[in-house]
Formats: sequence, C-alpha cells, structure tokens
Amino acid sequence: MKKLLALLLALTMVFALSVTAFADGEAVDPDSIEDNMTSADNTYEVAFVTDVGQLKDKSFNEGTWNGVKCYANANGLSYKYYQPANGSEATDDDRIDAMQAAVDGGAKIVVCAGFLQEGALSATASANPDVKFVFIDGYPVSDADGNVLENVAGISYQEEQSGYFAGYAVVKEGYTELGFCGGGGGTNPACCRYGYGFVQGAAAAAAEMETPVNINYSWNYGANFQASSELQTMVNGWYENGTEIVFACGGSMFDSITAAAGANDGAVIGVDVDQSFQSEYVVTSALKNLQGSTEWAIGKFYGDEWADIGGTGTVLGIDGDYVGIPTATWSLENFSVDEYNDLVEAMKAGDIEVDNTVLEGGAIADAATDLVTINYIE
Repeated sequence: MKKLLALLLALTMVFALSVTAFADGEAVDPDSIEDNMTSADNTYEVAFVTDVGQLKDKSFNEGTWNGVKCYANANGLSYKYYQPANGSEATDDDRIDAMQAAVDGGAKIVVCAGFLQEGALSATASANPDVKFVFIDGYPVSDADGNVLENVAGISYQEEQSGYFAGYAVVKEGYTELGFCGGGGGTNPACCRYGYGFVQGAAAAAAEMETPVNINYSWNYGANFQASSELQTMVNGWYENGTEIVFACGGSMFDSITAAAGANDGAVIGVDVDQSFQSEYVVTSALKNLQGSTEWAIGKFYGDEWADIGGTGTVLGIDGDYVGIPTATWSLENFSVDEYNDLVEAMKAGDIEVDNTVLEGGAIADAATDLVTINYIE
C-alpha cells in the first residue's frame, strides 16, 4: 500500500519522471506486468538485451526493461528479454548470441542496454539490416567499414545534470561528509558523468553556504556493478569514519552500500530510478527517465518515425525533463521543492552549466575547490 500511494503521488510531481506506464489512460505499475510472457506462436516482437548485472537490479537494467515491457503491454505486442551468457564476464560473442537469439525469435526491434554493447551491436545490426536496435546509454554505431548503421538509434543522457542536483541538494540539506561509489571501474561514461556532476553540485552548494565538504570518491569493487562483501566492508569503514551519505552509482552495488548504511544509520543516494522504494536509507536518487525514453524510442519505430533517431545519437537531459531528482519521495527537510524547481529552471535557462568531461580512469577534472576536498580511494 505504501508503495502504491507513493507511485500515485509521484504522478503529481512538477518534475514527473516515469515510474509508471500508461494504458487506456490509467496508470500501470511495471511490476504488475509479467517479465516472462508466452506468445501464441512463440515469437517475440519487442526484445531487450540486458547490460551486465541482474535484470531486476532496481536500477539501469530494470528501468530500461520496464520501458520495453510497458510499451509492448500497452500496445498488444509480444516481448522478451535476453541475458548474455557468462554474467559480468560476458564477451562480445555472448552479446552477439543474445542479440541474434532475439532476432531469430521474431524481434522487429531490439533494445540493448549499456555502452558495452557497441561491438556486438555493430556485428548484429550489420547482419540484420531490417531489424531496428535501440542503444540505451549509447551513440551512433558503425559497421566494420566505418559506415554508420541507420538501423541503430543511440540514446544517451546528461547524467551530470542529475548528479549535480543530487550533490547540491544533499549539501543544502546539511550533509558535509559525502561518498561516491561508481560502477564500471571508471570506464563507464554514464557513471563518470553522474559522479562528476555530483561533485560539481556539492561544490556549488558548499560555496553558497561557505561550508567545507569532504568527498570519498571510489571506483573500487564496482567494475562489474555487483554487490560484494569487499564493497560493503569499504563503505562500512567510510560510515564508521564519519561519512554521512554515499551516492550508490552502479546497479546491484546498491545492495552492499545500503547494507553498510543500515549497519551505521547512514544515508544513501540512489541512481537511475527512484530507489527510495528499495531502502529506508535512501534520501533521494539521481534519475534518468529510462522507462519513458525507452518507450519513446520504441514508439518512434511503431510511429514510422525511425528516421528521426536512426543512425544518430539523441542526448536527453533537463530540457525535456529526462533527468532530475524525485521531489515526491525524497526525505529532504532543509532543501525545498521550490528551491529545487528554481535550480531546474536556472539550468534550463543556461545559468547553470555542468561539465561532463570524462577523464581516463574516471578521475575528475578541476573539481576540488577551497571548500571541497576529494579523497580518491585507490
């Protein structure tokens, strides 16, 4: 009941990221739609190929999958997900096998999540020019001869903006001892942008409040986006030594970080989707509208508008309300919704610009200030 009420409330937010799908004008909880449907002819028209990590990771994979199955369910289409073999150790061949299985299973459009899919997409989309592919967290993809593939649509996000909002909000709330744990080991562009934006937002709020802020910043134990005892031990040590809140930026890493928070009465910032429903320790989440943007991209195909996005890269950000933080479910008390809305409008107007520079190894460009100390955890 609590989750349902929160979902209904979220529909009234000024900034309404998609936590529900719509069919016949009524809100639909994605969890109410079967993950494993059975089609009458055993073919599946809309397919999803997961990134590393679990399908139901309460984050990137799940948010994207919700868009796939919600669009298909609302439009009477069959759908199926495919997970590459070998889990976090999946190779391009494993991803190609999963994508080709989707095509062989009848897919007209295949949604592929995560930048690691590029090599497999190049091979599979080249071999199947009549099938459309949506590359979430992606960009234009070329074939072996360097020709851009018109049947691949790259969709990426300005995660740095979302990270900025989260960093700014928690410092305004009164948190001064922060942590960031990123997935991908510093090689995932989206996680790098989230982290850099988070630091920039924290620095802006620190400057306004003239308050010193310390940030533990680590890519340790996040290479495969999985929960681990090593990650939990590290973050537990952060909390024990004064860290108040940690940005959990990496799929199932969230489970280790919330476990450490629970043992120390600490706080957590979620990522990609609103993770307040997953843990009482989540204060807010840095969001990108994975579900809504996935539905939008699939709709371009079925609306005969593929030419708008195929063979190019679409970057979604605050201008279309595709990133932000969830005002209806946050537990912030000192930072108001009105203040947040003013921040959003300032960013839309260009008065706030957030750098999205990604350096080798996930390092941050020009982020430390007189008031902000970044402690890189090697």
